[in-house]
Amino acid sequence: MNRQSQAAVLFLLGAALLHAGTTDLYLRYVKAGLRPLLLASGAILIVTALATAWYEHRRTKAKRRQEQHRAAADTHADTHADAHPEHAHPEPRVSWLLILPLLALILVAPPALGSYSATRTGTALQEPLAYPSLSATDPLPLSVVDYAGRAVYDHGHTLTGREVRLTGFVALDHDGTPYLVRMALNCCAADAQPVKVGLTGDIPPVLQPDTWLTVTGTYTPRTTHDPVNNGPIPFISVTTARPTPTPRDPYDESWNN
Repeated sequence: MNRQSQAAVLFLLGAALLHAGTTDLYLRYVKAGLRPLLLASGAILIVTALATAWYEHRRTKAKRRQEQHRAAADTHADTHADAHPEHAHPEPRVSWLLILPLLALILVAPPALGSYSATRTGTALQEPLAYPSLSATDPLPLSVVDYAGRAVYDHGHTLTGREVRLTGFVALDHDGTPYLVRMALNCCAADAQPVKVGLTGDIPPVLQPDTWLTVTGTYTPRTTHDPVNNGPIPFISVTTARPTPTPRDPYDESWNN
C-alpha cells in the first residue's frame, strides 16, 4: 500500500470517527465522556491524511523534475535506463483488507450488550464511596447501579419508604428468575459488566429477554447471590412495569463517577 493509499485509509478512518462522534453511534463503543477525545482523534487523522497526501504529491513532482533534468543532461544514462528498465514491485493486495474493519465501523452499528452477556457474567456491583442525598421526587428515578448499591451496602436506609423508578433490560437466570439489568462500563463497551436487580412482586407474567422495562416499586431486603461470581443481587418489589424504548445511551456510567 503506497502513501497515497495510506492517506486515503487514514482520511476514511478519521471521517468515520467524526461521524460516530457527531451522532449517537459512538455510545455503542465508548462512554459519553470520551466524545471530545473521539472527535479530536478523528480531526487529527484527517489532518494527518491531508498532510501525507500533500507531501507525497510534492515529492512525486520533485522526483519527476529531477528525472527530466537528468534525462536532458545525460543522454547515455537515459539510453542505459531504456536498455535496463526498472520493474516496479506492486504492493500486496492483501493490505487492502485493512479497510474492512473501517467499512464495518461505518456501515454496521453493533447492538448494545444484552441478556446473553449479562447471564454469563457475574454482577459487577461495587460499594459506593458515598450516598448522595435523594430528591423529593415521587416516584424517585434511580439508576439500576445506584439502587443496587444503596440496597446492598446501605441496607436500604435511604430507600425505605420511597417509591423508586428503574429502567433496564430483562435477563432471565437459568432458573427463570427475572433480573432488571444495566451494563456498566469504565471506558468502553469491551469492559462492560452487568449490574443486576431481581424483580419480585407484581411483575408481568411473560418477560422476554432484552426487553427494556421501566419498573416502579419499593425497596425490599431480599437479596440473592449471582450464580456466576457469587456477587450480591438485591431485589425490588415491583408495583408497575411497562415496556420502554431502548434509551439513547444503553450503558450505565454512574458506578464509577
